[in-house]
Amino acid sequence: MAYSVGVFIGSLASDSINRTLANVLFRLAPKNLELEEIPIKDLPLYNRDFDANYPPVARQFKDHIARVDALLFVTPEYNRSIPGVLKNAIDWGSRPYGKNAFALKPSAVIGTSPGAIGTAVGQQHLRSILSFVNSPEMAQPEAYIQTRPGLFTDDGEVTDKDTEAFLREWFDAFGIFVAKVHGIEGVKKQA
Repeated sequence: MAYSVGVFIGSLASDSINRTLANVLFRLAPKNLELEEIPIKDLPLYNRDFDANYPPVARQFKDHIARVDALLFVTPEYNRSIPGVLKNAIDWGSRPYGKNAFALKPSAVIGTSPGAIGTAVGQQHLRSILSFVNSPEMAQPEAYIQTRPGLFTDDGEVTDKDTEAFLREWFDAFGIFVAKVHGIEGVKKQA
């Protein structure tokens, strides 16, 4: 069975290394996961004044989350946390109270950075947020990718075989995780 996976790219930069990583992931996705980006760039800043009447772009955003079976967050780390644009998207998707689009959607987090610890601290912060919005998260394996020049090509190729093998294994583990979460009877009934 194939599962649809909504991909959030936590950077708006056109030359983002995390967008490049997302392109790699689209190419490496296992057969049981069908990836589609859920764009976040057009969302206005969340304000609870909108709760009674969500703007069309926010309604479409929440509808997109509702249509997918799982979520994948590809995020940079800004100041030891996640970019504001990604937090803003999560706020839109989880509000108003009682209408949380992230609830019971299995998720995974990955990111890349030139730094030696990748995006480890930002990912931990994101995991805390995802726990609060009740998105079951794949805890292991973790994926903190240290980018170096030439690691990824513009076409989504990985030039280092060990990195490619790791990404494939990580993605296979996510596919198994998604299937297990969807196989839990209680999740099926509540989703």
